[in-house]
Amino acid sequence: MTTISNSINYCTLISIFTVSSAKHLKLFELLKEATEKVLCKLPGYISANLHISDDKKTITNYAQWATIEDFHNMLRDEEAKKYAESASDISIHNKQVTYTTIWTHSNNL
Repeated sequence: MTTISNSINYCTLISIFTVSSAKHLKLFELLKEATEKVLCKLPGYISANLHISDDKKTITNYAQWATIEDFHNMLRDEEAKKYAESASDISIHNKQVTYTTIWTHSNNL
């Protein structure tokens, strides 16, 4: 389960993929498959959330790992690398950024 909290220092990965609207479902299914078959079985995996933009030209993945080291270890996993290469082939552009420091605010509704 994704947890967004000021008091937990998970490694949060936000990946933004630009994709043609014709290929958005193909990329979405690939990212979902990678998560269900490979990533969720790796040490330190916490959660992943895929978002398809309303114009179907952007897919955003909001994922969490226990530590930045766990995230870096995932990048070295051979199966994860294959999925990453396929995602790069489908997408026009992608950017991944990790965060360990966050601030949140809520109206507690």
